Amino acid sequence: MKKIHVTIWNEYVHERAEGEYGERLRGFYPQGIHNALKEELAADDLEISAVSLDMPEQGLPDDLLQKTDVLLWWGHCAHGKVADELVDKIQQRVLAGMGLIVLHSGHYSKIFRRLTGTSCSLRWRELGEKERVWVVDPQHPIAQGVPDSFVVPNTEMYGEPFGIPPEAHVVFISWYEGGNVFRSGVTFQRGQGKIFYFSPGHETFPIYRQPEVIKVLGNAARWAAQTLPNAKTDCWNQDPAPEKVYSENPMDKIDTSSLHKKA
Repeated sequence: MKKIHVTIWNEYVHERAEGEYGERLRGFYPQGIHNALKEELAADDLEISAVSLDMPEQGLPDDLLQKTDVLLWWGHCAHGKVADELVDKIQQRVLAGMGLIVLHSGHYSKIFRRLTGTSCSLRWRELGEKERVWVVDPQHPIAQGVPDSFVVPNTEMYGEPFGIPPEAHVVFISWYEGGNVFRSGVTFQRGQGKIFYFSPGHETFPIYRQPEVIKVLGNAARWAAQTLPNAKTDCWNQDPAPEKVYSENPMDKIDTSSLHKKA
């Protein structure tokens, strides 16, 4: 059985905070959210790596990124510290076929906003209120085996309007105790890469220990896994043409090669 290589990336900042706040988070995620997810998602068909921003090459050296089939991304307060060069590399991997799962506050990450091309803004409120997550596309592979709805007992509210592209396919929608609603699970396609955004997962609550949430993320990893060889992501010259060209080329005697060199 060929395993799906899943890499879980976490900025790993909140879990190392000092004082009561950090102690609370470490009670749920003693080795960070990335390692907690690695533990919860463990399965025979998944080969999982857990990495973080503070590691060499910000946790994603080229060899790891190239062999990653699905990248899970959790970020919040350190979006600006992610190198633009790394964002470029991740974007190219997604276009070539790597799956991307963006978690909770990762909606505002450089890579998600780059791939959606929109603000990804939303309303938020941090009162620890109840969230009910509803399945709105029960036929979608990510929703398989997930209850029609489930409750997250305490969370941060994310509310509409959500500044994502109109072609987003909605798999889950959430209602919050304070009355707001939110498209909490949406998919996109960019190039050959599948993208899933899933909002439940605020760091101050043990949401990534909840079976329904882990079921969703496991389904998403398998759905997003790369199934085709890497696609070309640059513009390539097709010469010769598949059909015979009868027109005389007026540029035939002029060298234009310098115009097509990469910057």
